[in-house]
Amino acid sequence: MTVRSQSASSHWLLGARLADCLGGRDNHLNLIRMVAAAAVLVSHAYAITIGSETAEPLVASTGTTLGFYAVAVFFAISGLLIARSFDRHQHLGRFVSARILRLYPALVVALILTVLGGAALSQLDPAAYFSRAATWTYVPRGLSLAFLQHRLPGLFLDNPFSPGVNGSLWTLFYEVACYALVVVVGMVGLLRSRPGIAVLLVAVTAAHIHGLTWAPADGIAYRLDLLSRIGFAFALGTAAYVWRDRIHLGPGFAAALWVGALTLSSTFLFGSAITVALAYTVFWLGMGMKGPLLAYNRLGDYSYGVYIYAFPIQQAVMQLGPGQSPIVNIAISMPLTLIMAVLSWHLIEERSLALVSPFGEVITRLWPRWARVPRVSQAG
Repeated sequence: MTVRSQSASSHWLLGARLADCLGGRDNHLNLIRMVAAAAVLVSHAYAITIGSETAEPLVASTGTTLGFYAVAVFFAISGLLIARSFDRHQHLGRFVSARILRLYPALVVALILTVLGGAALSQLDPAAYFSRAATWTYVPRGLSLAFLQHRLPGLFLDNPFSPGVNGSLWTLFYEVACYALVVVVGMVGLLRSRPGIAVLLVAVTAAHIHGLTWAPADGIAYRLDLLSRIGFAFALGTAAYVWRDRIHLGPGFAAALWVGALTLSSTFLFGSAITVALAYTVFWLGMGMKGPLLAYNRLGDYSYGVYIYAFPIQQAVMQLGPGQSPIVNIAISMPLTLIMAVLSWHLIEERSLALVSPFGEVITRLWPRWARVPRVSQAG
């Protein structure tokens, strides 16, 4: 074998280091998030039109919905990028301002538009609709993330998945909880310690595996169980950032992880193994691959808009056309959701993100010096 062929073989197996792929925005992560958001819409179409997610094809083969895997993709990418964001911001105020301005402005508008759209679709007349307390508590409870309101008066009562208004928003609480955990871990210096992160990753993995066999009904235990289930992918992303100079992105490793997952197909760990393989594959395709699809970044990041608008649009489409199949619901809802996502990005999200620096400067002046962020890059 020649030196050239040995080098090509090694590159195929090992690929570029993650650390070398993290600079700038020249990656496919926006596109992957968009695909994941569309996958959530596809997944929800089964529950919305049939009334149960068990009819979704992936449930029978993997025990988990396409929507869950799509959320895992979001969380894995978020774990990687949030750790990087924490590392890059010298003061906690700027980190917090970036998170607030990315999440809340678009969410506020989406919640308000849902209430207004609900008035047109509710079985109650507008006067009765707006006289109900639940109409006025929907937005503030939605903004709380922790105390979501899943109903609006007279809305979607005859739909198969009645009367849920927006079944996607529940994950935002756990996303923010993961942000908070990064802050806590980072501010005490644990993100500078690879052994410390290794211990935390083992603990999260153990909690995740325990959660697969334990299903509390409600309360704090229920929230912790959900956090362990979907926070596992976030932890993988965070750990990947800490070990970014040791992780190589290549199809060889990706293939090995998928083969490993398939060997667990008859066990309760199958879905978790898929999550690991999926997270690595997303990092490889998103950060380690180049090509013409990078042109998508010129359009914008429409994934969040798709995520927060899809469910109520799908429910509205179902109400206006009873008896439709999942495919019909997808075909009608997807373009409508995309229109709202494009408007959300260009009119709200993009403009909000332009305020991160000035807003962060204000918070930085108000907060004391102890809020300075320890450097993750000193991890050893």
